[in-house]
Amino acid sequence: MTFKQDIHDILEDLRKKRILDSEIKAAHRMKGTTDGRVYTLAINDEPKYVLKLDSPQNICLVERCVQAYPESRLLPKLLYIDPAKTFMIYPYLTGTTHDNRGRKLEWMTLLVKDLLNHYEMDDQTQKWGRLALPRDSWLEFNELGLEEARENVGRLLPIGDYDKVQSLIERISKVETKYLLHGDTGVHNFVFHHFELIGVIDPSPMAGPVTYDFTYAFCSSPDDLNLDTLFAAFEFLRHKQIDQSRLVEETIFQLYCRIGICAKVHPKDLAGYLKAWEYWRTLLP
Repeated sequence: MTFKQDIHDILEDLRKKRILDSEIKAAHRMKGTTDGRVYTLAINDEPKYVLKLDSPQNICLVERCVQAYPESRLLPKLLYIDPAKTFMIYPYLTGTTHDNRGRKLEWMTLLVKDLLNHYEMDDQTQKWGRLALPRDSWLEFNELGLEEARENVGRLLPIGDYDKVQSLIERISKVETKYLLHGDTGVHNFVFHHFELIGVIDPSPMAGPVTYDFTYAFCSSPDDLNLDTLFAAFEFLRHKQIDQSRLVEETIFQLYCRIGICAKVHPKDLAGYLKAWEYWRTLLP
């Protein structure tokens, strides 16, 4: 059976069960880098729902993350999950990802208030990092991330910069409280409408400190990468378990890793990040 036939059968079954409107006749595959396959379901050519097919493990992890924070208006509201955990359906959000996002401080503030401040401690997970690929410690997670970034950065930055970033890793990995995180809070997963953040999609759930999702979001676009924006957004975060100097170190570490990601998969943003790095590298020890 082809994948198109699978989609056809899924839609037909959902219509019979009256989970989907009978007017939905077809699914249109969306482009993107997310795992699995994602389709929009439209009525009269207007997208109404998103159908995502993925592995049962990933579907279960997303379900756990979304259901843990029902009061967050940014996470998708799951309308239906296949009992076999092979697909899920949630409402389509009208807007754009990555583009037309407005000032970083404005969307960072909404992210903090409407998602990060809802985070709760994770007592279920014994390990750290991505739930789909757990690590024994937060230090191990950071070490692996930094080494991958170093390989991708190559000669874009002096080796001395890597050495200085590496010197931070022991200190920023001293974490005691573990939270259930979205894990992929970047502008590529943010939906903006009229320059306002209205949704955060595609969780890649993690167990770690809240500041990971905070600094990941801050470094996910090359604009407004400055201390004023960082500290102003941080003021709204309830989970303040670190001081400003530690926050700066975690941001520098995250920014170095982001440059590695850009060098590998987002080269169009690389020039902006390299310019920002000249600002942040002066704050290195």
